[in-house]
Amino acid sequence: MSIDLDKLRILLPHWIEHNAEHAAEFRTWAERADAANEDILAAAQLIESANVSLQAALVKLGGPLGEAHHHYHHEHDDD
Repeated sequence: MSIDLDKLRILLPHWIEHNAEHAAEFRTWAERADAANEDILAAAQLIESANVSLQAALVKLGGPLGEAHHHYHHEHDDD
């Protein structure tokens, strides 16, 4: 497998996890969003659908490469 595909097998699990965190955050904020509730919930569902596709891609590439010791930290202001 090429170096690029190996890197993708490292990145995909990170993206999937990061997307799941955002979807959960969207659902939390949707509860506070009044008239925008349905739109924010729809966005959360789209992110979860994207994760289904990313997971399928990861499986087709042979799964995660090694153990996920690569930690990518992103700061987000949740307030």
